[in-house]
Amino acid sequence: MSPKEVVLAFWESMRSNDFYAASKWLTDDFEGHWPQSSEIIAGRDNFAAVNSAYPENGLWEFDLQSIVCEGNSVVTDVSITDGVQRARAITFHTVRGQEISKQVEYWPDDYAAPEWRSQWVVRQEE
Repeated sequence: MSPKEVVLAFWESMRSNDFYAASKWLTDDFEGHWPQSSEIIAGRDNFAAVNSAYPENGLWEFDLQSIVCEGNSVVTDVSITDGVQRARAITFHTVRGQEISKQVEYWPDDYAAPEWRSQWVVRQEE
């Protein structure tokens, strides 16, 4: 499988909400970096555990918005919801062999557009 196919298979597995199954796409020495909170998830077992314990209101849905690949690096933009919570994950994946060895993931929060720039932009309606 190509690195892109590995990452696509990972996200497809995440859609099952069986995070232990999804962790099979990660290396044993996997590192998941969350720079905004200065945390690192060390290992596939911790990845599965933290995702399984995450507070939720229903099944998680993962909608791939875009994917960009170069060599063993794959970047995904994924919309995530449990029907109540809505988030977006921008993930930089490093693929080694047929598994993901590292993810650096950013969770950008929505914020209100400042009024001062309204004369130059059009507001997008969701």
